[in-house]
This record gives sequence, C-alpha cells and structure tokens, in this order.
Amino acid sequence: MPLPSGAAPASQGAAFGAGAQNTTLREVVETLAPLKRRAGSEDERDAAAWIAERLNSAGAPAQVEEELFLDGYARLMAPLVVAVAVSGAVALGGRGRRVAGLVAALAGAAIVDDVSNGPRVWRRAVGSRRTTWNVVARAGDDSAQRTLVVMAHHDAAPTGRVFDQSHQRWLAERYPGLIERMETSLPLWWPIVAGPVLVALGAASGRRGPTALGTALALLSGACALDIATSPVVPGANDNLSAVAALVEFAERLRERPVPGMRVLLVSCGAEEVLQGGVYGFAARHFPALARERTWVLNLDTIGSPELIMVEGEGPFVMQDYCDEGFRDLIARAAEDVGVPIRRGLRARASSDSVVPSRAGYPTAMLVSWDEHRCLSNYHLMSDTPENLDYATVSRAVTVIDAVARALAAA
Repeated sequence: MPLPSGAAPASQGAAFGAGAQNTTLREVVETLAPLKRRAGSEDERDAAAWIAERLNSAGAPAQVEEELFLDGYARLMAPLVVAVAVSGAVALGGRGRRVAGLVAALAGAAIVDDVSNGPRVWRRAVGSRRTTWNVVARAGDDSAQRTLVVMAHHDAAPTGRVFDQSHQRWLAERYPGLIERMETSLPLWWPIVAGPVLVALGAASGRRGPTALGTALALLSGACALDIATSPVVPGANDNLSAVAALVEFAERLRERPVPGMRVLLVSCGAEEVLQGGVYGFAARHFPALARERTWVLNLDTIGSPELIMVEGEGPFVMQDYCDEGFRDLIARAAEDVGVPIRRGLRARASSDSVVPSRAGYPTAMLVSWDEHRCLSNYHLMSDTPENLDYATVSRAVTVIDAVARALAAA
C-alpha cells in the first residue's frame, strides 16, 4: 500500500529553531496517521518502513527488524469472560457450583496473568503467532560504552465505548480535589477481574448475590471486549505517533549537536497495543549485548497532551516501580535544568512496553502526558488526530530527552 505524502524532510543544514522542530513533528504525525496501523497489519509494516527511512534521513542509520508476537487483547479475553458468565449461570442453577467456581477462578487468573505480562499461559495456548516490525536506529557516539535506549511504538489501537472519557472529566470537574490527589490512573482492569472473583466466591459459598453480580460483570466485560474487537483502529496521533515524531526530532538534534560518550538507540516497537508484542522481540535480539550497568531505557508513550509527566511504575493489579529510582531522579534534574516542568510521582494501572526492560533489570522510566482532567488526550478515540495534538508538549519532551542524554554522558 503506498504511503500518503507528508511534508518534505528537514534539510541537512537546517537550523534547529522551533519552526524546524514543529515541521518535523507535523511531518511524521501527518504522514503516518492516515494508516490503519493495527498490530501485525500491512499498514503497520508500511509505517515501520517509512519510519526507518525517515530516521536514516535524520542521520540515524535504521533498520526494520521482523519479529513474531502472540496476538491477544480483546479477542483473546472474550472467551475467558464468556466462560465466567456461563459458570455464573451454572452456579446460579444450583448444580455444579464447585466446578463452576473453579472455572471462573481459572479464567480470572488467566486474565490477570495475561494483562500483567506474566507467563501468559492462555495466550500461549490459544493465541496465534503473527509478524510485527520493530524499527531500531543508532545515533550518538556508536563507540561509547554507555547506551540510552529511547523507545516508542508505532501501531495503533482499536477504539471502543469503554474508552469514553466523559465520566472521568465529569468526576474531575465535580470533585477536583479527589482527582488532584490521585497518583495512579483509574484501574480499568479491576471490574473485569471482579467478575470471575465474585462468581468464584459466590459459587464456593453458595451465595447468589455475589454470583449474580459477577455474572453480570462478566457479561458486560464480554460486550466491551466484542465492541473493542469489532471497532475501527484510531489514527493514533497522540498514542503513539507523538512519540515516534519525538524519535525523529531527537535524531535531528543529535545530528546537529552530538553527545560525545553516549550511544543512543532509537526504537519504535510494533504490536504494543495487544498488551506488549514487538518489545519482546527487541529484548530477545538486543538485551544480550546491552550491559545493565551501562544502559538506561526511556519509554515515550502518548506525549501529546498539554502536561508532561513522568510515570515511575505500573501494574494493572500489583503496582511495581520501575528499576532504579536514581535514573528517574536524574530525569527530573535534567528537566529542571532545561526549564521544562515535569510532574512525577505518578504510576499507571495499565501495562506498557516499559515493563519489559524494567523487569530485565535496566533503569527505566516513561514520559507520558495528560490534560487538566488527568486524561490522556483522545486516548483510544477516533478524535486522536493530528490537529488535536499538542506539539509543544512533544517538543518539550524531546528537550528533556536531549538533556537526559547529556546528563548521562557527563555523569
């Protein structure tokens, strides 16, 4: 499929003023947003090829690496929540309660395992292996001993009614103090797992109330999964072409102002929106050559909302801080030194590609952004288009990344 035309690449000799940066960011986002970049699709492959070519023209030699991933997310979850609903119905009928409770418990455990990036027993048993495409570019001082890995992802997510932000916006306007005190995102996965937990407990105790409520939640979860699975793919300007654009702009900044003593890997993974796909291939291919004591990972995800924030840990169910708080302290100091406000102390109740390097022992942090309602602007909505992107925040994020690279090189 031919790519849509974008703005012409910035010239090799262009000065790096705000205008040049904004041109680069808009070029990347506006070129790739029309592609329906579902994980493992031809459009995702075409996007990866364009990104590699664009990074090459920015002075960062890049290649596309083909990887296999286990498909998942909504279609994978649907049979599990259906099994919970059937178990609840059986338990309510009064017969086979123990078996029904066991099935519900196993289904709930499978959901938690998959969403939390555990062994993923269910996904490995029934999921299909598909191809995705990662982009890996090298910039900076390739002979240096220290390496900064800057990560993004270029696939896009399907939308769905569950991503409607009106309820959170209403809550933020009605109870601003409550939202301001929140240091974690809303736990969207908890109601889905509450279904099997309630059915299992109700079946074990013989109580109809919890069983009925759990069955209803399972039916609702099944409807949401079906809605997501059949919904269109969003343009994904904020999530996550904002980060891809930042990679390109950072490559151009490094070309103009190199960082001696720091090697930089610019990585855009595929299949992130199936709850981590391509990043596992990147880890298997590259982690053996990256020493943990000399490598740092900074993940960029949805950085086109008005306020830049630093996420310091994640966990859909059990919160885990990312490896090495000292790295996050360094990022905060670097941001302060260049005059970029960055909020920290925040954690996510979702999963991201950050979890893979963090669990492997690499110092890890993630830059994200949100609006005045603490929403990721247009997250998984069809309104996630280039014209709704806050390019100023994306540019500020690149300024922080550049400062972090220089601080690590000087340390």
